[in-house]
Amino acid sequence: MAQLKNIPFQQVDFTGGFWQDRQTLNRDVTVGAVERRFRDTGRFAAFDCNWTPESELPRPHIFWDSDLAKWIESVAFLLQKGPQPALYASARAIIDAIAAHQQSDGYFNIFHTVVEPENRFRYRDRHELYCLGHLIEAAVAWYNATGEHDFFDTLDRYIDLVIRVFQKEKSAAFTTPGHEEIELALLKLYRLKPDKKYLDLALFFLNERGPQDQLLGDWAKDKYNQSHLPVRQQHTAEGHCVRACYLYCAMADAAALTGDTALLTACRNLFDDITEKKMYLTGGIGSSHHGEAFTVPYDLPNDTAYAETCAAIALAMFAQRMQIIDPDGKYADVVERTLYNGILSGVSLDGISFFYENPLEICLADHEKNRSVNGGDRLPITQRLEVFDCSCCPPNVTRLLASLGDYVFTAGERDLYIQQYIPCRASFDGMDVTVKTAYPADGTVTVAVHGGNGKRLHLRVPGWCKAWTCSAPCKTERGYACVDVTQDDFTVTITFDMTPQWVAANPLVKADAGKLALTRGPVVYCAEGVDHPFSLFAAAVDPQAPVEVKESYGGLPTLQGKGRLSAAGDGLYYPASESEKQTPVTLRFIPYFTFANRGSSDLLVWLRRA
Repeated sequence: MAQLKNIPFQQVDFTGGFWQDRQTLNRDVTVGAVERRFRDTGRFAAFDCNWTPESELPRPHIFWDSDLAKWIESVAFLLQKGPQPALYASARAIIDAIAAHQQSDGYFNIFHTVVEPENRFRYRDRHELYCLGHLIEAAVAWYNATGEHDFFDTLDRYIDLVIRVFQKEKSAAFTTPGHEEIELALLKLYRLKPDKKYLDLALFFLNERGPQDQLLGDWAKDKYNQSHLPVRQQHTAEGHCVRACYLYCAMADAAALTGDTALLTACRNLFDDITEKKMYLTGGIGSSHHGEAFTVPYDLPNDTAYAETCAAIALAMFAQRMQIIDPDGKYADVVERTLYNGILSGVSLDGISFFYENPLEICLADHEKNRSVNGGDRLPITQRLEVFDCSCCPPNVTRLLASLGDYVFTAGERDLYIQQYIPCRASFDGMDVTVKTAYPADGTVTVAVHGGNGKRLHLRVPGWCKAWTCSAPCKTERGYACVDVTQDDFTVTITFDMTPQWVAANPLVKADAGKLALTRGPVVYCAEGVDHPFSLFAAAVDPQAPVEVKESYGGLPTLQGKGRLSAAGDGLYYPASESEKQTPVTLRFIPYFTFANRGSSDLLVWLRRA
């Protein structure tokens, strides 16, 4: 199958703008903040493997290995852009601890080493292979950053144990991991070091996944961890969203490496099922907290949206892989939608606190109701936290932001694709490429290519864009404006109309019936109660009124729209005719990712249409 190659972030340098600011905050604030909270909660100390039931140390959790692994990977990505002596020392200490406490047969896991050593590979959902997968990813990044191979060597012994136990002896109590991750990690490792054992083990876990594998227990159905069908027969996204998209990432990688067309077909269908029936406007996925899962098509409630930050990241990872093996602008569109909305909302503007869930509606009265009755409804929290008991999202955010340059360019023998519009410089394949833009605050993008004479330049035309112009002759193919590079020093400018747009949902999305959401470019906007002297739930927007672009908040413009406020009659109920008495009001909209940075407040992405 025809495919492109991804240009890695090491070859891409951001030169300013919105995302460089976020990367700088990530490097200077967020990575260190995550380290401090992981130290406070005992995650770092757990790698000394000295917990006992009698000790006062926090009991290691089954997924703490993965938390530190993603944090180490974040550090490794930062090291590839410049020295970070303090972060290097902290990460190096954990790597040394892993080697020091690795068992003689290669096994390492901080939970099963000290808490339940008798239950190694006994329970499918104990995250052993998931943790190993994240450690493998960290080791690959560490080697690329430092050239130090001892971390990789340590894990290679662990991988050999997994091969023996799962592939050869089949002595484990299960066949494939309950939480996918090791599959994509092994394929990443195979690209670094093409030892066939890594490819074979990854394909083994993919090919063995299905109904014949051990279920997780009565609390989880087979769809929960994508064990309901063999992977090539899976064409609808089911179950736990992060597990699902990590699996789909591995399927896409395997399709690219092996030319497996059945896997590619499944990936295409799975992607379309997610994005056409199960994805929030913000790029979030997972509409239910039960199993952190996909449910049925068009089930997208706003106030109880799970929309886990890690799930949005996993979807972006899947989309990035698909844009390499199936060049179509729709994949980069989804990357863009998740980056500016469902991912970035997961971290506060000051870079130190996080959302696990990212709702599209908050009604503080509902939260107050929950405090006044026993039980109550389950609702997402209204303020970000610095750490969670299950703190997978913070280091997932830090590693994504540190390596964001991975998402900008793809290239073929003759083709160069600009997938994301970020001010940057890059050098690859004998070319120097410069992107200048204030996008998405502004819609003008200038791309200069030196040394690319004879190439075809593919400039993504975002799916949200209704009008655009290009300074060079071009034709549109699969979501891209295609321009021939006709000289060694070639410059082209493409301009996208950034007029704010009101968006309606498919009428089958009952939560959004009769409602509209406001967008500008790839950015979804929301209204917060803190900006309004009236209840947002009593307001209706006027899509015919002009929307004004106003002052910046969070690095991007705010918007001002017009609406109407229903005038309540006397009493709890009143004649419908009285509801027609409405007062004009002005509504302020901020970028969705900036919500909940000014205290708890009502929140609406979807507002009633006047």
